[in-house]
Amino acid sequence: MSSSHKADPSLIPDIEAFEERAAIAQYDGGLTLDVAEDLAAQDQGFGSAADYWHWLATYVVNRGLA
Repeated sequence: MSSSHKADPSLIPDIEAFEERAAIAQYDGGLTLDVAEDLAAQDQGFGSAADYWHWLATYVVNRGLA
């Protein structure tokens, strides 16, 4: 991951909501973890769970959105 990559400030992940949504989708919906996490990420405006986790990793590496 490039240190010059900036996290999109218009997308602020809610980790608790992501985890809850994914767990419910997996348990109640019978989805695989990967599909459930993609659904949870898309619910927050991300394209996939990979995009969601990349955003969080970028945020942590850069220690903020700036």
